[in-house]
Amino acid sequence: MTYAGVAESSWSWVLDQVRWDDDGPWIPETGDGDKPTQYLDGMHSGIGGLGYVLAEIRLTRPWTAVEEHLARAIAERLRAAVPATTSVTFFDGLMSSVGVLTALDEPGTGAMIDRTLELATPVGWHESFLEPPKYVANAVANDATLGTGAVLLGALWASRHGVDASELAGCAADLLLPEQEETATGVTWQFVSRRFRTDEPTEMPNFSHGLAGIVAVLALAGVELERPDLVDAARRGAEHLVTLGINDSLGFRVPRVIPWAERHGDEYTFNWCHGGAGTTLAFAALEYADVPQIADATPDTWRRRCLDSVRYSGIPERLHPGFWDNDGRCCGTAGVGDTFLDAWHRTGDAQDLEFAVRMGDALLDRVYPDGYWRFVEHRNEDPLLPPGVGWMQGTAGIAAYLFRLQRALGGDQRTVERMDNWWALSAARPRRS
Repeated sequence: MTYAGVAESSWSWVLDQVRWDDDGPWIPETGDGDKPTQYLDGMHSGIGGLGYVLAEIRLTRPWTAVEEHLARAIAERLRAAVPATTSVTFFDGLMSSVGVLTALDEPGTGAMIDRTLELATPVGWHESFLEPPKYVANAVANDATLGTGAVLLGALWASRHGVDASELAGCAADLLLPEQEETATGVTWQFVSRRFRTDEPTEMPNFSHGLAGIVAVLALAGVELERPDLVDAARRGAEHLVTLGINDSLGFRVPRVIPWAERHGDEYTFNWCHGGAGTTLAFAALEYADVPQIADATPDTWRRRCLDSVRYSGIPERLHPGFWDNDGRCCGTAGVGDTFLDAWHRTGDAQDLEFAVRMGDALLDRVYPDGYWRFVEHRNEDPLLPPGVGWMQGTAGIAAYLFRLQRALGGDQRTVERMDNWWALSAARPRRS
């Protein structure tokens, strides 16, 4: 089996899962599943995520007629949904759609930016999952995927693609900055600030829902908006972040949850969402912002320490029940592989490419004959979950990684820049589009 061969087989399986209704194409969350009742359009597990795969395929080979039709239909569906959309998240809301349309080189992001401005409240953007009794009425999140940080990230990305999103970016930055909490070692942000909660929060300090993601977004915004105050806030956040983890011969790693309890599973993981792979993005952003040092080292040294923690962790082997049960982009093998390809693209370090290949080989070992992957859930009586379809937790996202890996090994260093990785692809400051 070759990476490209498995990628094509897997993509064919994904295309077989695409269904159509009056609003356009959609996919089930798992193979041959029912139509989802929510998140139909999002990039996480919805039809939007296939736009990212199509962008990867376009660098690999010409689209087929079926793929061209699907790309146009995805864009049409997302544009038509804007007036009724009330979510703004990076995973499933308006910022998700901004990322998908730019990946497909489709127009319409301006309307999404305008709609996001319309939805702003004096404290940010309320999402339906932030409901009482755990949260107070009209609560908002801060993080880079579901909260104000996601809006800031999306606005910066839209601006880099020719849409005037400066008002939205400034609004999001000004809402996010005051939510910081002073600590003895710097500053931090909660996933949801204490003033919006009715309980004592636990922290998820890595990229997806925590401090690392907010540090990354503020550092980028400080450069793009020419605001040193945002860069300084990011620097102070990073000063606190490096006190939360372990830094030793096995690299730098931050707990997935603070305070950790046994019910949370392993204290440390190594993926994009809650582990070292994603936390590299914070330090790449600080380097982008020309921050010279965090604690005892440069941002690039901390980025390498995060990569080392992943490299020496034991993945992609499933060392014990609950350890490395997932092969997807968000929480597993494909996301780690993509991070290491980004690192290789950034510096040319051969050991990064070698580790990316190791992740690819694990994916080839675990693929099912029909071209999908099934993850493990050690708490279930039947440990195998049904095969996921979409970008972040399914076959589509894994196939995209294998397409990219095959290209890289063939000498093609072109990359698909995405909202969540553009600053990590080069040690030099990327030019605006």
